[in-house]
Amino acid sequence: MRGFEIVKGYEDKGINIPIRKTEKAAAYDIEAAVDIKIPPFQLGVKPTLIPTGLKAYCADDEFFILCNRSSGPKKGLIMANSIGIIDADYYGNETNDGHFYFQYINCLDHELEIKKGDVIGQVIFMKYLTVDNDNAQGKRTGGFGSTDK
Repeated sequence: MRGFEIVKGYEDKGINIPIRKTEKAAAYDIEAAVDIKIPPFQLGVKPTLIPTGLKAYCADDEFFILCNRSSGPKKGLIMANSIGIIDADYYGNETNDGHFYFQYINCLDHELEIKKGDVIGQVIFMKYLTVDNDNAQGKRTGGFGSTDK
């Protein structure tokens, strides 16, 4: 019904399938798929996209949320979009196979180094509701940012 898989191109990169750390945890911890450096924030500098090497599948009436860890801001990591919402039809899309990334801004005055395997965020699966007379019929045609078209 829902779960994680490794995306194409990362099968031999030692990517760990996310787990919940405790029996009552709401979220699955997500690790960085690569070593990456995040520059300190400056006007005009785009957020850093951190690859996870993962895609996630869920039921048609579900989505998942990408969330910062509670310790993220203390370490200087702020999610550029506060949270990320990933729709069920993002899974396996033709542009990037459903690979989801975390977008971070570094609010410290020095470069941050993220190592492969560092926990960079969390995923929470959720159900959603629609309004009366909802008539959405569009089909996803791509990956990251494709619904902005």
